[in-house]
Amino acid sequence: MRRRIGLDELLERAPAAAAPPAAAPSQPSQAQGRSPHTEFEFELPIGYVDDEGTVHRYGAMRLATARDELMPQIDLRVKENPAYLSVVLLSHVITRLGDVPDVHAGIVERMYATDVAFLQDLYQRINSEGHTRAAVTCPHCDGAFEVDLAGGRLGES
Repeated sequence: MRRRIGLDELLERAPAAAAPPAAAPSQPSQAQGRSPHTEFEFELPIGYVDDEGTVHRYGAMRLATARDELMPQIDLRVKENPAYLSVVLLSHVITRLGDVPDVHAGIVERMYATDVAFLQDLYQRINSEGHTRAAVTCPHCDGAFEVDLAGGRLGES
């Protein structure tokens, strides 16, 4: 009978030689350059309503790591229902949601579908493109400007 091991145990077993090589001295280190923007604030279209009836609309999401994307694959809830993957994934990358002390899968489960769709879209944009700003051109005056795709309220993004 095989014993299942978790990602933590797999990472501990990985040989040190598998670590990526150090950057060449000729390349500037991240500390010398500008640090990447890794957290993005958002405003939910409807908002999460907690047990006391308080609505939490403002929060932040961080960029996902490879570990964030791998962990749901070994989660039993995801294995039983693949649609649960986004719930687990979002619970890992949402760093702040109003005054909620701990954002976990149960919190994401209780969000309105509109807010979950908004968060999934935000996740996709920041993790595939690295930002939420886009250059656009006005179709009427041909003026160029930037918009924040994370938006604020419904209809503003």
